[in-house]
Amino acid sequence: MSANTNQQDCKVTLYWLNQSRGQRIAWLLEELKLDYELKTFKRDKNSRAPAELKEIHPLGKSPAVGIEVPGAEKPVILVESGTLVEYLTDHFGSWMVPKRYPEGKEGVIGAETEEWMRYRYVMHYVEGSLFTVLTIAMFMNNIRKAPVPFFIKPITRMIANNVDSLFTNPEVALHLTFLEDYLASAPGGGDFFCGQTLTGADVMMIFALEALISRGDVAETSYPKLYSWVRRIQARDAYKRAGDRITQATGVRYVPFSEQPL
Repeated sequence: MSANTNQQDCKVTLYWLNQSRGQRIAWLLEELKLDYELKTFKRDKNSRAPAELKEIHPLGKSPAVGIEVPGAEKPVILVESGTLVEYLTDHFGSWMVPKRYPEGKEGVIGAETEEWMRYRYVMHYVEGSLFTVLTIAMFMNNIRKAPVPFFIKPITRMIANNVDSLFTNPEVALHLTFLEDYLASAPGGGDFFCGQTLTGADVMMIFALEALISRGDVAETSYPKLYSWVRRIQARDAYKRAGDRITQATGVRYVPFSEQPL
């Protein structure tokens, strides 16, 4: 990987947790061609993040990125995927942020480009609207599989199935229909969510759509454009390099979230 000449002698560290959103940040760092140190953490038997991550940030969550700037007394610590993507692209990858205004329209309300409006929307949509539904779906799946006494199992299964049938599944279908159309109408007939080039919005989207493939909601036959988009992303050299970095660091072959059972 050729280094990003805009790294400004900063030392970048990614704090990565298995089965987390951390992988999309590893992919972003590879797309930006940044040199970075990778520190990996593993969930405990209850799928919780280890206490060591609280040494990085009080909430103990991943992904987190530390940036040591020459001459600074302490590193910049970034958490939350949206913050990470915006900060890293602002400083090291402006080409991954769509141009906001056409020439001569700077600062004019309503003059923003469609690409930029999509970018701003998707950056917030993924962790707001979409992941709210996915989180409920994951909770219901955990309730359905919970190790409870056999005579209680039908009750927990019934509760989870009812929530899924009345709320989760219709909401997932609503979002996927919207996203299939949204991708199909990308500016310039582009293959990415904001148009013809990869942006931070695509980085934000990958984890959610991989999870929906794993759940069986997204398939080549049901949502072909979304399915193809995921496979194109997974075929990118930077995505593959990120997986290789994880494999080397953990000693366990990295498997995309889309291929892991939920």
